[in-house]
Amino acid sequence: MEGQKKIGVLTSGGDAPGMNAAIRAVVRTGLHFGYKMIGVRRGFDGLFKGDVVDMQARSVSDIMHRGGTILLTARCPEMMDAAGQDRAAAFCKEIGLDGLVIIGGDGSLHGAEALAARGVNVCGIPGTIDLDFECSEYTIGFDTAVNTGMDAINKIRDTSCSHERCSVVEVMGRNCGQIALWCGLTSGAEEVMIVEDRSVNTESIIKQVIANRGKGKTHNLIVVAEGIGGSAALAKEIQRVTGIESRATILGHLQRGGAPTAVDRMHASMMGYHAVELLMKGEKNRVVIYKDGKYADLGIDEAFAVRRVYDKRLYDIGKILAV
Repeated sequence: MEGQKKIGVLTSGGDAPGMNAAIRAVVRTGLHFGYKMIGVRRGFDGLFKGDVVDMQARSVSDIMHRGGTILLTARCPEMMDAAGQDRAAAFCKEIGLDGLVIIGGDGSLHGAEALAARGVNVCGIPGTIDLDFECSEYTIGFDTAVNTGMDAINKIRDTSCSHERCSVVEVMGRNCGQIALWCGLTSGAEEVMIVEDRSVNTESIIKQVIANRGKGKTHNLIVVAEGIGGSAALAKEIQRVTGIESRATILGHLQRGGAPTAVDRMHASMMGYHAVELLMKGEKNRVVIYKDGKYADLGIDEAFAVRRVYDKRLYDIGKILAV
């Protein structure tokens, strides 16, 4: 259609369950309101290589239940410097995008911020399993990642109980311990190690394991966030000092995959719809967030100005319930 407006959509950075549901919502909402929809493949890298495809309603059929992202994703070092950001913005203007929806985590939304500063009208959707985007109470993929971790830990606990072991389970979360805290509480872990609280260390954990054995606990479960690491070394040290057989398991990218939960599908669908709605209203350079039980939006600069404050209460409650 002559003069038809265009909206692009891309996924960037680490994949998260629910990204496909967000893509589906963006594409079908845009088409419903008469926009031409453009999919950018392999994240920001697609803006450098012209890797784009027209998206129709059928392009996003039967994807909501799938993990990963049909648009693919990639790290893009070129977006780290001004010259690369200039090139990416120039391509958006060259193909005539009236708006670009960017689904991803902190790094991806910083890329969106750079494009916005160069005149590209962007709308971000926080898609990251880590729940580390400070201005939003929810990020797409978190619920699925926690459920995957909880399910794996339940299975590990079964064998740990049978062998009277101490199990150290490392979950994802490089700079944020929310996955570890939630997995620890929902799995009944005796201890959780996260980057936000360095007071929990090898010495304190060993003391806890010994104290638990003295109370009659025959097995122990320790959840460690990826940002702490060293799970294998921790398990060896626990066994060396206590004599209790100890094993380490690193869940890793297992938590990125799998069918998204209903919670992730719902948030992703609603956020995708709201992103297009914002672009249709002429709002510029926004991020869709979930706050106080409602979907809302902030300016990109405003969103990054919000600083995360660690609330120790979740950890404390987990300890009360476990020990």
